[in-house]
Amino acid sequence: MSAIAQTDNRASSAVNGAVTGAPREYLSFKLGHEEYGIDILKVQEIRGYEPPTRIANAPHFIKGVVNLRGVIVPIVDMRLRFDLPDVKYDSFTVVIILNVAHRTVGMVVDSVSDVLELAPGHIKPAPEFNGAIDATFITGLGTIKHGDDDERMLILMDIEQMMTSPDMGLMDSVLH
Repeated sequence: MSAIAQTDNRASSAVNGAVTGAPREYLSFKLGHEEYGIDILKVQEIRGYEPPTRIANAPHFIKGVVNLRGVIVPIVDMRLRFDLPDVKYDSFTVVIILNVAHRTVGMVVDSVSDVLELAPGHIKPAPEFNGAIDATFITGLGTIKHGDDDERMLILMDIEQMMTSPDMGLMDSVLH
């Protein structure tokens, strides 16, 4: 099956699951001017940013590792991963600790917004485009309404698919 067909199947199953199933909760976070959402069930905890220990020959977007209660956790800077400009670390910068593919991984984001529940029908398929994020990692676009006319879009990501992709290099034995 082609990557496009897999993307279409994954996106349509995510949308169909959202339409026919119960509402799901997503942790929303910001990278630059965009807001993203990941399945709250993948999140272990949220921590303030602390500089990690660098690992030689790791991809540029892997900042290093931290020792989290005896577990060595690789830290991915999502701004670097998505080739966003002006990577700054301030009091809003956080690390979201994730449980993906039986591994613990941290991802650095600009800030965490909140936990949002998306009701059935509020998730639309992602459009086809060439961007910094591979479309295979986007499950859809969530619409959150504020008042009568104000709404915001949330880019919903399959964070497990992204973190386990070969180009991330996180499943190599070097970081186990």
